[in-house]
Amino acid sequence: MQPPTGPAYPPPYGPGPQPPAAPNWFRRASPGRRLAVILGSVALSVLLLCCAGTAIVSALGGEPEPKRTGTAAEEAQRPIVAAPAEPTQEAPAQAQSPEAAPSATPAPTPSSAAPSPVVRVTTVTERAAIRHGQRTVKDASLAEGKRVVRTKGVDGVRTLTYQVTTTDGVQTGKKLVKSTVTKQPVTEVVAVGTKKKSNCDPNYSPCVPIASDVDCLPGSGNGPAYVRGTVKVIGTDIYDLDRDNDGYGCD
Repeated sequence: MQPPTGPAYPPPYGPGPQPPAAPNWFRRASPGRRLAVILGSVALSVLLLCCAGTAIVSALGGEPEPKRTGTAAEEAQRPIVAAPAEPTQEAPAQAQSPEAAPSATPAPTPSSAAPSPVVRVTTVTERAAIRHGQRTVKDASLAEGKRVVRTKGVDGVRTLTYQVTTTDGVQTGKKLVKSTVTKQPVTEVVAVGTKKKSNCDPNYSPCVPIASDVDCLPGSGNGPAYVRGTVKVIGTDIYDLDRDNDGYGCD
């Protein structure tokens, strides 16, 4: 009896009819999962295409890297460390960390700078007194030592013009620019007597002493004062020396 004919399956099933092949995972998936897999594949393809295009454009547009030769090209690039600055005489060198180094002071801006001082120059006029002088003259008609003011002294006036400088309201300078005498002073004149005191009566010449009574010598009068010789009457004959009224007494 011959075995039934049918599709032949490879080992291990051996000859004879074989079971049908099982469907793959995509066929077993639901329609929603199939759609999600398709969309994810499309998105991944688009992302790979964009990254590949960007890399190509960068490679074409960038400058070629210079070719390194010799041992310098084989050695790894080392970081460059700046050598510390040598200390100066004014400021000795100090090892400071970058955190401890003082920061540079920023330059003041126009808004933070101090305001400029206000300077003003004005003209000021002042008046000053000029003291009057004094002059002394001799007067023989006055008794010796007597003083009489003949001309009264008056002070003069001088006008002074100054240039005054003020800074922020405080006077910082004063300069005389003009001086004018606007009123002349008047010198005071004082007369001083030089006439010496005399015991002679002014009604006679030469001297007839001043007394309660004067008589001529020689004579019969009893004084108490006497005069010898002729005298001229130049005033009033108060002692009755001119008996004949000829202007002379004791003649």
